[in-house]
Amino acid sequence: MFAIPGSAPVTITPAAERQIARLMAGRNAFGLRIGLKKGGCAGMEYTMDLVDAAEPHEEVVNQGDARVVIAPKAQMFLFGTQIDYETGLLEAGFRFRNPNVTDACGCGESVRFEPLEGSRAAE
Repeated sequence: MFAIPGSAPVTITPAAERQIARLMAGRNAFGLRIGLKKGGCAGMEYTMDLVDAAEPHEEVVNQGDARVVIAPKAQMFLFGTQIDYETGLLEAGFRFRNPNVTDACGCGESVRFEPLEGSRAAE
C-alpha cells in the first residue's frame, strides 16, 4: 500500500463510519470494499461493494465498527482520500474527497487522475 507508516491510507468521517457500520451490520459483512473502474465521462468511477472477507494484497482500514477494504489496483489513487457520508434534501450518499483527482464530471460520478510516469497513458 502507498502509505505513511503509522497513518491510515484513507480517512473516514464519523458520518461515513456510522453508515458503513450500519451497512455491514445489515448484511453481516466483513467490510466495504472501495475501488475504481474505467467508465463515466471523466474516465474512472468509484466502486463500492460489501464483502465477506479481504483478498490478498488488499489494504484494510478499521475505524470504530466500520471497516474499509481497498482494492489493490485502487490503492495508489485513493491514498489521502477522505470518505464522507452526506445527507441532503434530495439525496444521500458517500463522497470521496480525493486529493489525487485532476478532473471530475459535472455530476461528480466519475473522475480523472494524472497519468503515472512510465505508464502508457504518460507516453
